[in-house]
Amino acid sequence: MKAYIFPGQGSQSVGMGKDLYESSEGAKQLFERANELLGFRITDIMFGGTDEELKQTSVTQPAIFLHSVILASTKNDILHPDMVAGHSLGEFSALVVNKTLSFEDALILVSKRAMAMQHACEQHPGTMAAILNLDETLIENICSEISHYGDVVVAANYNCPWQLVISGSINGINIACEKMKAAGAKRALVLPVGGAFHSPLMEPARIELAAAIHATSFNTPICPIYQNVTAMAVSDPAEIKMNLISQLTAPVKWTQTINQMITDGATSFTEVGPGKVLQGLVKKINPALEAGSI
Repeated sequence: MKAYIFPGQGSQSVGMGKDLYESSEGAKQLFERANELLGFRITDIMFGGTDEELKQTSVTQPAIFLHSVILASTKNDILHPDMVAGHSLGEFSALVVNKTLSFEDALILVSKRAMAMQHACEQHPGTMAAILNLDETLIENICSEISHYGDVVVAANYNCPWQLVISGSINGINIACEKMKAAGAKRALVLPVGGAFHSPLMEPARIELAAAIHATSFNTPICPIYQNVTAMAVSDPAEIKMNLISQLTAPVKWTQTINQMITDGATSFTEVGPGKVLQGLVKKINPALEAGSI
């Protein structure tokens, strides 16, 4: 069975999508439609802007979404997914490819999500850190211990075995990194991100996005999506909505998701979008798997 996976924030680079815009009339039309819907020429930033411009959350998230979805649209003749999954933001790309959401509705939600997350970051400053080569249970216990004393620190991204990202308040993350290193972590690296994504500090964004998601029409998908929150196959539109809302404050269970897809019959994984981060994670989760990109 063919699984298609879609990247999230962090996979962006200047120039992304330019080849699609110049080589496909259909892709060009979708990019121009996106410029209209967003109210600014995101293509100018994607194709020739600066790294700093592209790193703005309000630009990054729709840019990655657009690259993934428009790339997929140019491969309709070969892209026949049996199952899909997306890492964080990537869930929205996956939901267009499996026909749950229209291109326009998903883009509007992605834009609103980015703005809601930016607002939450301004209300509750925070950050994230990657912890390498430390047992997951030990990481979770250290996070719980710090949170018990008032700082928010939680496990946020279960990316692959021995690579877990934590999220929380700036002070909490700094304390956690020291404790993780003392406990034997190979590295505890604070990431260059604008906030504490996938943590309770994103609660204002969850509330803001919930209203937009509830007001959007979700269709029955052509194949299941394995969602970050549950790591299980989901096909019911109402359940997909609830998981998408919960995702902002819940951890991304990527390792668990890939393992469940394998259990359910996935034999190949194809990453659709900028970068090759996810196929690398798939290989670390199960080195025997076939993983590539289009």
